[in-house]
Amino acid sequence: MNTITAAITAVGAYVPDFVLSNKVLETMVDTNDEWITSRTGIKERRILKDEDKGTSYLAIMAAKDLLAKANIDPLEIDLLIMATATPDMPVASTGVYVATEIGATNAFSYDLQAACSSFLYGMSTAAAYIQSGRYKKVLLIGADKMSSIVDYTDRSTCIIFGDGAGAVLFEPNYEGLGLQDEYLRSDGVGRDFLKIPAGGSLVPTTLETVKENRHNIIQDGKTVFKYAVTNMADASELILKRNNLTNDDVDWLVPHQANKRIIDATASRMNLEDSKVLMNIEKYGNTTSATLPLVISDFEHLFKKGDTIIFAAFGGGFTWGSIYLKWAYDKK
Repeated sequence: MNTITAAITAVGAYVPDFVLSNKVLETMVDTNDEWITSRTGIKERRILKDEDKGTSYLAIMAAKDLLAKANIDPLEIDLLIMATATPDMPVASTGVYVATEIGATNAFSYDLQAACSSFLYGMSTAAAYIQSGRYKKVLLIGADKMSSIVDYTDRSTCIIFGDGAGAVLFEPNYEGLGLQDEYLRSDGVGRDFLKIPAGGSLVPTTLETVKENRHNIIQDGKTVFKYAVTNMADASELILKRNNLTNDDVDWLVPHQANKRIIDATASRMNLEDSKVLMNIEKYGNTTSATLPLVISDFEHLFKKGDTIIFAAFGGGFTWGSIYLKWAYDKK
C-alpha cells in the first residue's frame, strides 16, 4: 500500500468590499499613514460592515469560492474544520452552520481556536485525518470578523486587524506531496498579553464588563512582538534544519500577516531573499485565522507542483509553529 500524504488540492477566498485605509483611520484615532506603514506594513484592511453578518458569512463565501473554482460537489466533503477566533456565537459551532449552509450535509464539523495560529493548527489536524485513511476530502476554513472585537478608539489595535476568510481542500496524495513535517508549540505565559478579558467563564458578561469595554481585544504590543519575532523565526529555522533544507531549497515562505517586521525577521533567520517571501499584509492587515489561506489564494498562480513551501504563524495564548509542505498542483 502506498503511503498517504495530505495535499492541498483547491483554494478559495473572500474579503468584504469595504476598505478601511490608513487615511480613514487618521480621522478616527490619533495616528497617521506613515506611522502605521513604517511599523506594521499595513496600508488598508477590509471590514464586513453588515451588522447582520458574522464570521460564518465570510467562511461561507470563501468555501463557495473554492467549491465553484474546483467544481466540487459539497456532498463529497467528509469533514469541515472551522479555524476562527471570532465564532458567530460562544456555544453553537460556527463550522457546523457553515457546513449546512454550503450543502456539505455529509460532513461533520467543528471549530478550532488557537488565535492567529488557528489555521496552521488546522492544517496539521486536517492532514492527520487524511493520513489516517478514514477521510478523503477535508475542507479547512480560516475566517475572522476581527472588526467585531476591535475597539476603534484604541489606536494600538484598530490599525492592525481586518476581516476576511480563506479555504483550502485537503485530499490524499500518493506522490509524496503535501504536508511533510510540522513543529507546533504553545505556552500559557502569553495568556495575559493578548486577550479579550471578559465574556468567558472566568469573567462572565455583566453590565459592568460592557460599560468597562472589556469585550474587545487588548494586547501588550511590545511583549507580543518580542515573543512573535523569536518564536516564528525559531520554528521556521528548526523545520529547515530538521528536514535538511537550505534556503535554496525553499521556494516560498507563507508567514502569518501580523506585522511586516515580524515577517522580515523570520525571513532573515531563514536567509531567504525577498522574492520568496509572500506578503499581502498591506491590503488586508491581520485577519487572524484567515491570513495564511488568503496568502495562498493571492499567490496560488505562482506555485508549481513540487514547490517547497514553509508556513509560519504566531498567535495569542501563546501559540506558534511552522509547517513544511510540498505543493501538489499547477494552477490551470
